[in-house]
Amino acid sequence: MEIISWLAIGALAVWLVYKVIGPAKGISSVTPDEVKPMLKTKDKQFIDVRTWGEYRMNGLKAFKNIPLNELPKRLDELDSGKETVVICQSGARSNRACVILKKNGFSQVTNIRGGMGAWR
Repeated sequence: MEIISWLAIGALAVWLVYKVIGPAKGISSVTPDEVKPMLKTKDKQFIDVRTWGEYRMNGLKAFKNIPLNELPKRLDELDSGKETVVICQSGARSNRACVILKKNGFSQVTNIRGGMGAWR
């Protein structure tokens, strides 16, 4: 019986981790290599949700810096009709940002898996 309890706790922990860092419903994800050709298009908008300090150290010019904690207050700076591609350092904050965007009427939201840590 005790082993079943531990298995249930382990399964719950795995599910919680997946819910936090896994892709949310209706959110696409791409690798950094897949997003690089997109940077030249005008029909997409790119945002970096890292802090200003992180962005300043190695931000990409195509990405507008809107830190995750400021995103809900700065949604008016974005076009909800354009595909929005989001990056952070590892992909976790950008996934949370994508959820915020979806909840606020952005229909096309894409998270960059691995974030800047995977950018080469």
